[in-house]
Amino acid sequence: YGMKNQTTISEFILLGFSYGLQVQTILFLVFLITYMVTIIENAIIIFVVNRNHHLHKPMYYFLGNLSFLEIWYISVTLPRLLFGFWSQSKSISFSSCMTQLYFFISLMCTECVLLAVMAYDRYLAVCHPLRYAAIMTHKLCFQLSVLSWAGGFSISLVKVSFISRLTFCGPQVINHFFCDISPVLNLSCTDMSLAETVDFALALLILLVPLLIIVFSYCCIVSTVLCMPSAQGRRKAFSTCTSHFTVVIVFFSATLFMYARPRRIHPFNLNKIVSIFYAVFTPALNPLIYCLRNKEVKKVLRKIISTNCSAHHQISASPKDRA
Repeated sequence: YGMKNQTTISEFILLGFSYGLQVQTILFLVFLITYMVTIIENAIIIFVVNRNHHLHKPMYYFLGNLSFLEIWYISVTLPRLLFGFWSQSKSISFSSCMTQLYFFISLMCTECVLLAVMAYDRYLAVCHPLRYAAIMTHKLCFQLSVLSWAGGFSISLVKVSFISRLTFCGPQVINHFFCDISPVLNLSCTDMSLAETVDFALALLILLVPLLIIVFSYCCIVSTVLCMPSAQGRRKAFSTCTSHFTVVIVFFSATLFMYARPRRIHPFNLNKIVSIFYAVFTPALNPLIYCLRNKEVKKVLRKIISTNCSAHHQISASPKDRA
């Protein structure tokens, strides 16, 4: 009866980063620069992969998918965080909170599957090079990318539908900079054991199944590479995998820490710090890892830059020639 008398809240207050003006300004600039750099980096990768026929390969098709995902991934949380630094109102409506939560979890789940698909692609390329072109066709690439996106968005729909059915009676303050599962769940005033169990089970499924595929793929890759007779062949095979492997370690170490453990033991400030790492800095780091570790991408980028520079030089020099 007491529960019925409580008022169900229709909006939350996102605390974000409540510090002094000087610290707020520095954080705002850091996050704004990170956001702009992330968008530019990932847009460049998509442009380079689409424009250059040398990169029309499965590996780069999936890299283009990952870059497209990273643009939306960071856009789900960061614009609102940047707006919150200077806004008097820290409130977010219940529907906006659930929408943000849905898209953030959807994109995270999609990235889990996409990284497993990329590992499978490297496994085929290294362990079955003669059959690679016959197996990894354009059709299969498209199907695997659709599987990644559909799987991620479907699992998130189930998770968020259970969370959105809970009743929230207050306090309405979320000590976070976006609507994440743990802080939202902890504000529920009804029994959340079912929503928590469903969320935990699906988190394990979407994290551990792709992780097992990745581990299996890399075990096969390592054993195949170690059996190669030439040192040059071994180096070449490893170099095609190092960037992906680095991204996998960065992404899964943060997400496993956050999502594959019980909800209520999270210290919220630690929650925020780890969230900054995987929600803000990881999308900015991934393109750098791929470009710096990948000779083909670097070669194409250098070619595009040199072509543009020479074209610009010719245009600026032409009036002098006519004179």
